[in-house]
Amino acid sequence: MNRRTLLKWIGLAPALALAGTAARAEVKVTSRFSKEDWRKLLPPESYRVLFEEATERATTSPLNHEKREGVFVCAACYSPLFDSAHKYESGTGWPSFFRPREAQVATRTDYVLFVPRTEYHCAHCGGHQGHVFDDGPPPTGKRYCNNGVALLFVPKGEALPATRGLS
Repeated sequence: MNRRTLLKWIGLAPALALAGTAARAEVKVTSRFSKEDWRKLLPPESYRVLFEEATERATTSPLNHEKREGVFVCAACYSPLFDSAHKYESGTGWPSFFRPREAQVATRTDYVLFVPRTEYHCAHCGGHQGHVFDDGPPPTGKRYCNNGVALLFVPKGEALPATRGLS
């Protein structure tokens, strides 16, 4: 990259950041809880990931190695997001899935790294889960790269928890 191209990209940074902010306003949620309500209910690291869009360190989630049959639910509102049959080992250090449950996640464009990425959230509470990439396995070719602290695992045979904070 030459100097002129670099300066051009640096000049675009504020516009890209504003575009990312505008994209964030598009997410609609059905939660009746405020961020302060979620802060009181969740462990600090989960709150930071879900509602401040932080990222947990790679390889730190026990869910990365979860192999049992069951359902992965949002750690905030308990909405079921992924089935274990759609989980796979991506080698990234985060739990990865090739398909969410229908209508359970919402996507939007994220410009945080100045390059557009597809970010996804729980469609019900708006909690940030991770990013979607086009390098996943068949049949979808998608990789939903999830923060483990944004999920809870419910083994097959156990009842799903009642959703919380939803209208």
